[in-house]
Amino acid sequence: MNRKLLKNIEYPILIAILLLTILSVLIISSATHATSPDGSFRTARMQVLWFLAGLVAMVFVMSIDYHSFAQWSNLIYAANILALLMVLFAGEEGGGAQRWISIGGFGLQPSEFAKLALIITMSKHLEKKKSLDTLQDLLSIFLHMAAPMLLIARQPDLGTSLVFVAITFGMMFIAGLSYKMLAGMIAAGILSLPLFWQILKPYQRDRILVFINPYLDPLGKGYHVIQSKIAIGSGKLLGKGLFQGTQNQLDFLPVKHTDFIFAVLGEELGFVGGIFLFALYFMLLYYSLRVAYKARDMLGTYMVIGVVSMWAFQILVNIGMNVGIMPVTGIPLPFMSYGGSSFIMNMMAAGLVLNVGMRRQKILF
Repeated sequence: MNRKLLKNIEYPILIAILLLTILSVLIISSATHATSPDGSFRTARMQVLWFLAGLVAMVFVMSIDYHSFAQWSNLIYAANILALLMVLFAGEEGGGAQRWISIGGFGLQPSEFAKLALIITMSKHLEKKKSLDTLQDLLSIFLHMAAPMLLIARQPDLGTSLVFVAITFGMMFIAGLSYKMLAGMIAAGILSLPLFWQILKPYQRDRILVFINPYLDPLGKGYHVIQSKIAIGSGKLLGKGLFQGTQNQLDFLPVKHTDFIFAVLGEELGFVGGIFLFALYFMLLYYSLRVAYKARDMLGTYMVIGVVSMWAFQILVNIGMNVGIMPVTGIPLPFMSYGGSSFIMNMMAAGLVLNVGMRRQKILF
């Protein structure tokens, strides 16, 4: 990699990711050690492995000019669709959903990498657009998004499907979507809510009802949210201490190393720990937005905004469901929740952001 490019790296982004990873490993250790059959730290060690694998993937993405990824957008889009089709026909089921493909003993989740594929291909699609003033312009964008999104919704994975919507709208806003068109789409969305309710699966409807009132089913579908709120509330200002949280250590809190990892952090590190986490996310998003602002062209800006929209939406929804202001969707918390596919994809997304920042100036020889 050219040394002149390395001088343009936004190191605060790397620092934020490193600190988030360290915090993730500590919280995962606390969340899984007590309930592990042999009392081991295997899950935490695996998260370190995912970080190292993600680091290799990030460097790989950084080493290739982001314009090359745009040139390969048709191939990336086709490969993405093929991978999602493979999940439907040959994927493994777990937790009531068919989302994984087994490769060499590891479960790969193509829907996670589909987010990054959408960001790259949508950036190329938007770069060709001169405006977003007509329904025809918007139709091509929504069709571009619809194919992978519908395949993911079919798994079923409504949460990841909503991430696709957030990515697309974030990028469209930067591309110049008029407030008039935006207001029209919001109005259409509100009017379509009754139809949307009808096409939801029963368990998805139950999640929304339980979100409104968790005590409709306190020992069933509302249990997760109730225990999460108890854990966070009991942490108070400074928390109970790492490995000392009762909701966590006594296993009252479910899926605590993935979906509800923020509740573990809130109980054991308290309000101060939560503020520290927010500060790291602010650092990550702020310096990523700075890369988007300084990007050499709109293609780079679109790519970075797509990544920022993905991260911001997932942070909002995951923490929101932990504190009871968002429905439970299973969306992971970036760089915190346990999971190989998610972690490696986020590292690649960070590599794409750094890639754009490194090439914000033409290199003259």
